[in-house]
Amino acid sequence: MKNSNYKGFNIHPAAFQESTGCSSDSSEIRSVRCTLCPHDCILGDGKSGICRTRINIDGVLYTTAFGNPCSISVDPIEKKPLFHFFPGTEILSLATAGCNLRCLNCQNWTISQISPSETDNYFLLPDAVVEEALKRSVPAIAFTYTEPTVFYEYMLQIAQSAKKRGVKTAMVSNGYINEKPLKELSRSLDAANIDLKCFDDKIYRTLTGGSLDPVLNSLKTLKECGVWLEITTLLIPGITDSPQMIEKMCRWLVDNGFCDTPIHFSRFFPTFKLKDLPPTPESTLKEAQQIAAQAGMKHIYLGNCSSHYGESTICPGCGKVIVERIGYKILKRNLIDSQCCFCKQFINGVWCF
Repeated sequence: MKNSNYKGFNIHPAAFQESTGCSSDSSEIRSVRCTLCPHDCILGDGKSGICRTRINIDGVLYTTAFGNPCSISVDPIEKKPLFHFFPGTEILSLATAGCNLRCLNCQNWTISQISPSETDNYFLLPDAVVEEALKRSVPAIAFTYTEPTVFYEYMLQIAQSAKKRGVKTAMVSNGYINEKPLKELSRSLDAANIDLKCFDDKIYRTLTGGSLDPVLNSLKTLKECGVWLEITTLLIPGITDSPQMIEKMCRWLVDNGFCDTPIHFSRFFPTFKLKDLPPTPESTLKEAQQIAAQAGMKHIYLGNCSSHYGESTICPGCGKVIVERIGYKILKRNLIDSQCCFCKQFINGVWCF
């Protein structure tokens, strides 16, 4: 279906909706339920959902986040972070405004906590995004910066177009999406990095406005669908850095078949509504790494550290460095055909060297 115009703004028909029409005071109110994410927002006529991107117009759901990215740039793929998926390459990154969570620690709140009608946008339809990646000679496109779920239709069509032309796609997401749309997307998606904010539902709700179980289900769904997966957990002092919670999370991951999935423990810096907290001590990240290793996780990385500890890929078989990194640069590669050059241990990933 083609885009149309609503009050001077570009809109596009939205997927995953159900009519919930009802009546009040003898006047029909055409409401619609958005079934894209676990919020399952019910929208009255002219109203938008929690994400600020999906709007009910005369009983039909539309998205205002299609073909209008507010941010587009080329990044090192390690910045996503993706360490076992085409490492050492660049990736075309884009986002529209909006998000379906309200994280107190959001780094990109200036674009995630507003609607696409409030940002300065590019006009770039899905095929044009793929053309841009090909023109810049980058092998992949990332849906990132804000929450890709809220520009689902745009992301899906880009992924479908990219797949036909040999360009990979990756979603950097909070994982707060319903199973049916995620499975539909996974047919065309190649990789994902999911933010697993913590492993306590009460804290999840306070910190993000969402809940834990849907994110865990998204991890399982992506794995079942064969999408390359990595996980990021931000360690916020006094909120998500409990050793007991980290151990519980890692044991759940191991018990559910994610021991080979790279996990990135990231350092928190004061931002948005958590400016009064201190940065995460690097010792906390190193402790989390030890806890994860003891639980059975094989590939554990540390991010936003002043040192370069925890950036390189270590062979779980012989303990030697097989991909040496400093920042976003790769210095050495001791990996051939997904095997460690030293002990021939298979290293799970999508390697391009």
